[in-house]
Amino acid sequence: MEKKYYVEMRGVNKSFGSFQASKDIHFGIEKGKLIGLLGPSGSGKTTILRMLAGLETEDSGDILIDGNIVNHIPASKRGIGFVFQNYALFRYLTVYENIAFGLRVQKWPKAKIKARAEEMLQLVGLEETAKRYPNQLSGGQRQRIAFARALAPEPQLLLLDEPFAAVDAKVRQELRSWLREMITRVGVTSIFVTHDQDEAIEVADEIIVTNQGRIEQIGSPKEIYRNPQTPFVAQFIGQSAEVDNFRQFTGFTNAESNAERAIVRPEYITVAKQGEFLKYSLDAEEGVVEQTAFRGNEIELKIRLKGNLLTARRLLDDAPVEVGEHVRVFISRVYAFDEQKAYVIENAALNTQESLVI
Repeated sequence: MEKKYYVEMRGVNKSFGSFQASKDIHFGIEKGKLIGLLGPSGSGKTTILRMLAGLETEDSGDILIDGNIVNHIPASKRGIGFVFQNYALFRYLTVYENIAFGLRVQKWPKAKIKARAEEMLQLVGLEETAKRYPNQLSGGQRQRIAFARALAPEPQLLLLDEPFAAVDAKVRQELRSWLREMITRVGVTSIFVTHDQDEAIEVADEIIVTNQGRIEQIGSPKEIYRNPQTPFVAQFIGQSAEVDNFRQFTGFTNAESNAERAIVRPEYITVAKQGEFLKYSLDAEEGVVEQTAFRGNEIELKIRLKGNLLTARRLLDDAPVEVGEHVRVFISRVYAFDEQKAYVIENAALNTQESLVI
């Protein structure tokens, strides 16, 4: 049965002079989903968001919301809430007045405005800030108020442009969890733009990866992370080290793919000191530790293996390794890629009974 999409883009293109910001954009979003538009700066994600909002006009293609083409409907009539990265709160209005502003523009009755503004303050847990001004709030509080203001007119679609960019790392982490919870509670279809893959993976139901104006891949966070479909996604997602000839590593000599280049991620590298337990020990190779770095609950290692500098990790409680130390390295998976496609390739030792496990 074909999925019914609440928001769609069909063959949408957009250029600014000679620069094509969006190239044949196609996607569909189901009602109530929280979608992450993920990509590097200049990849076209904000242009997509602004076209959905009606703040930019597409050159060709159709934009649909709830089955209706909205190309020629002005931004103010699309029923969309927008949250900007710099909050965009009115400095000379109180928190209550900021939330009520859009409702007054839409000529809601006074009693209904009051009830809705109070409901939104309660939703974001900031009832006590109603009479304060934006400069009396923390960055995290201001972003919550911006969220409440966007939701107040009961939009059918919520768009968020880098919603966590203006707050510090600790608050950003708190806001991620909070936003996920709020969207689930309210049930409004939402799309947020980010260049932070951790943010997209943690918050989104589904991720749309953009690059150079095109959509590279659409899928759940798990699908995007574990099964990249294009060379760009393989290199962009995760912390990766690129190697030119992955077949030089034990267990990958007879890989079926014709690709030569590959990405090796830290989570697929196991590092053991000499004499230390290592699963699949016959398929491990000797590398040399060139750098170590403390990363909180882990130690990050830079290891030279057959001319390649790989990144691996060991737990903080594991026996320490030193720069210059010779260690044993087992690579369980690589992401090989050619000009068009990425391929998930596992070490042959994972599928053979002959590899020694001690």
